[in-house]
Amino acid sequence: MSIGGRVAQLGERATPADCVRVDGQPVALRAATEVPRILLYHKPIGELVTRSDPGGRPTVFARLPPLSGAKWAAVGRLDFNTSGLLLFTDSGELANRLMHPKFGMRREYAVRALGRLEALERRRLLEGVELEDGRAAFERIDLREGDAGAGANRWYVVALREGRNREVRRLFEAVGLRVSRLVRTGFGPVVLPRDLQPGQWRELEPRRVRDLLSTTAAEARLSNSPARIVSRRKSC
Repeated sequence: MSIGGRVAQLGERATPADCVRVDGQPVALRAATEVPRILLYHKPIGELVTRSDPGGRPTVFARLPPLSGAKWAAVGRLDFNTSGLLLFTDSGELANRLMHPKFGMRREYAVRALGRLEALERRRLLEGVELEDGRAAFERIDLREGDAGAGANRWYVVALREGRNREVRRLFEAVGLRVSRLVRTGFGPVVLPRDLQPGQWRELEPRRVRDLLSTTAAEARLSNSPARIVSRRKSC
């Protein structure tokens, strides 16, 4: 990496006016006062969170708007049969921070389960059960408002602060209930908009992006230098 035509030193800072090259290629810089972009996407059932699939199945990235000189990074994943809120950002650093376990971002889901969750099972899920990859627990379990519990299926609202593979489904299975539908409704302070239809996306307003940065303490980290590399568009 070079700054102003000379080899950059460890810890050296660049400003938006500097000519910066990585592997000989010029890069564009964005002032730290600008915030990363974040998209809210309503993932439908039947899409994969991957850039391409050898089997030709649809992927979430196919529906996103193009980025000039950069790529959207998914904040975590939702499995093939799970729908709901999925965040994308043009900042790989922010995506990693939002997913990092130490920040404990709250994930909220609507869960339709086959069978009734009794008081004992509910207590177990709140206190923690042993899964094959370690102990896990819900932070919250409530019967969904307006669900009288008629029929074999019941809807619950649950929250947890991890994003392990199929964790919600495996927790319910651990107490003998099978999840027949799973919808992520919230991630941190961001809630799935009621009018955002499956397959649609919406960009988060800058002020709400700043709120999210503050939630994870990412704002201070991202503004540590006067500028950061955001794309490989020519700047010099």
